[in-house]
Formats: sequence, C-alpha cells, structure tokens
Amino acid sequence: MSLLHVENLGKSFGGNRAVDGIDFKVAPGELLALIGPNGAGKSTTFNMVNGQLRPDSGFVRLDGVDLVGLKPREIWQMGVSRTFQIAETFATLTVVENVQMAFLSADGHLFNLWRRAAQHRRTEAIELLAQVGLAEQADRPCSQLAYGDIKRLELAIALANQPRLLLMDEPTAGMAPAERNKLMALTRELVTQRGLAVLFTEHSMDVVFGYADRIIVLARGRLIAQGNAQDIRNHPKVQEVYFGSGKTFEARQ
Repeated sequence: MSLLHVENLGKSFGGNRAVDGIDFKVAPGELLALIGPNGAGKSTTFNMVNGQLRPDSGFVRLDGVDLVGLKPREIWQMGVSRTFQIAETFATLTVVENVQMAFLSADGHLFNLWRRAAQHRRTEAIELLAQVGLAEQADRPCSQLAYGDIKRLELAIALANQPRLLLMDEPTAGMAPAERNKLMALTRELVTQRGLAVLFTEHSMDVVFGYADRIIVLARGRLIAQGNAQDIRNHPKVQEVYFGSGKTFEARQ
C-alpha cells in the first residue's frame, strides 16, 4: 500500500506549464527516484508535495490525507521531512545542538527561548547521531565538519521528526563518489530499519541506478517513463531526452 499518492499534479507559472498532470506513488520502505533534465519540473513537484507551492490541479495525499493547502510546517508535523540540495544546518552550534534544535521544534518548544538546546533530549540526539555515524563528533562546532559529514548531519536532523516520508533534494550534490555511496547506503539502511518512504531527486546516475527501487522520469513537466533501473536504462524516450536519439543511457559518475 502506498503512503504518498500524487495524482494529476499540475502547476503553471504564467504561460509555462512547469508540471503537467503527473501521477506517482511511494510505499513505505521504498526509495523512489525522481529524475529529469534541468527544467523538467522536479523542484516544482517537490515544492508542491512539501507545501511550499500550491498545485493548480490534482492532489497530494499522505496515507489518505490531502496535503494540498497545508503549510510546510503542518505537513512536517504529519511526518514529512526534507533535506535540501544545499545543506541547511546551524554553523554556530555544535553537531549535537543542531539535532537538539530539531527535537525542540518537533516538541513545539523552538520559540521558547529560555530553553537552551544543550538541555533538551541530549541522550536521544547522541543516539540519532550514532545512527548516522557522527556520535564521536557530537560536540564539534558544525562549522568544522567536512561536507560529507554535514550531509549526514542534515539527515539526522530530518530524522528527528520521526518522519514517515523523507524528501531528499539532490542528497549527494557536491560529494565525491565514495561519500555519495556511503550516504545512500546509510539512507537505504535507515529506510529498512524505520520503514520510511523516500522520494529523492538526483543528477548522479550511479546513485539513482544503484539505490532507487523505482525511478520516474520527467521531461518538460510530464512523466515520460517509470520503472526499475533496467527499464529506465533501455527506455528510448529517456535516452533521447538525456543524450539524443541513438545514444546509450549509462550511469555517470
């Protein structure tokens, strides 16, 4: 059974149809990759699922509940977390304090300024950091982390909300191949452990083909193909969109 159900989703900006009637589902324990060339509508789709944009048509349902019209924070409170292409962390705080801030927000205390992050659910924050391999760096300033570790910290922050659905926007952007594989292997492990549903966008085809259970491909706002890695590799329309007619669609570093 699907957790996220998107149907006939559409959005226009002026005369440009950015997303044109797309349908897809994501089930618990599944990683679904959303790919396409620049301008395909990936970010617009993400922003509609997350509540940052309101669709002109269609619906977005989480476990049967319509998300259209809800604010991002309301959707977040329903169990939808998101990571961003450019990691969003508090550079002036320590690693563990970043996670504690996420707990403060999840517990509704973010704006109670007299409650310091250092006093809130530290043990649980350390346990969450251990899951992403950062427990030993808990008390380091976030500004001192390597980029790959910042990406893992962002994942820990997203998990503090105990999400049912995780949206990952270019999760491995700017990372070296070895770092990319470590992050996605970690994500796969967490998906299995927690039964998460994951929708992610990604430009690195080695990541997409190596870790996605299913792949959907957008071009000019329309869904042109869906299936497993082999289906997408061999799909003539996908090859045409990415590389031009007659070229082979191969994983790229």
